[in-house]
Amino acid sequence: MTAAAATVVTGPVASSAVPTPTMSESRVLAPVVLEMPAPVVRAPHAWYPASVCGNHCRSGDHIDIAGRACRASRLVCLVSFAALLLATGPLVALMPRLIRRRYLVGAARGLLRSIGVEVRIDDRRPFAGSARGLIVANHISYLDILALAVISPAHFVAKSDVASMPVISGLARRLGVITLDRASLRDLPSAVQSAVTELHRDRSVAVFPEGTTWCGREAGRFRPAFFQAAIDAGVPVMPVRLRFTTPDGAVTSVASFIGEDSVAETLRRVLSARGLTLHITVHEMQLPGTDRRTLAQRCERLVAA
Repeated sequence: MTAAAATVVTGPVASSAVPTPTMSESRVLAPVVLEMPAPVVRAPHAWYPASVCGNHCRSGDHIDIAGRACRASRLVCLVSFAALLLATGPLVALMPRLIRRRYLVGAARGLLRSIGVEVRIDDRRPFAGSARGLIVANHISYLDILALAVISPAHFVAKSDVASMPVISGLARRLGVITLDRASLRDLPSAVQSAVTELHRDRSVAVFPEGTTWCGREAGRFRPAFFQAAIDAGVPVMPVRLRFTTPDGAVTSVASFIGEDSVAETLRRVLSARGLTLHITVHEMQLPGTDRRTLAQRCERLVAA
């Protein structure tokens, strides 16, 4: 938020026709500052998702910084692994579905490992496996796409600008992306219908119902719109909680994509962090029911717990 503009209005100017003010009068005639309200940035519509998180959320972060050699090594690993995926991806696309799924899971794990992120999974489902359905998770970073791909390769509902993100966009296209322009409510019904179509084809669809990214300590409300896709398709919902932590177990915003962050800036922080761990908690599948708002609230409580 830009600082408010200020206009200074001064008192009378001393001259030969105007007597010089006394000390008591000068207090009355002291400059008066009139604060003008800062310009209001309006969202495109009333339901536009907005996050209060920004650079101020990083004040509580205490991380070990990796050495320059370690950062350079990670960057080389990332570039090399990404090149390998580009070379092998077209070949794997011709393989049976099971092999493609295993390849995508390995690709997501490999990309996270190459940038120094350790993955820990807490699967609380009674029968862990590759159950199909709508996957919903809290949203912290563009790395969340890789996190959910480790659990279950799925078609992702993502912002239209995800297609321009290096490396991430390539894997996302392999998984399948349902693009959504958050600024346009007119795009929402068709995006929900696309999700229903994929779910009817026995494919999983992943969505971040907060609508935008948060720092990891704070979180947004789950918007109910895409929960309607699970109801219409008659499939269960898998709530997933994502957390990035430091070696001492504290939640960190190092990987969060918030405020004025660029893709490169977020990646630079991740490459520089030592001992960064991504915790993925998979909750029990939820029956869709008939009310999307109730379903959204139920899943939000599980993810926030």
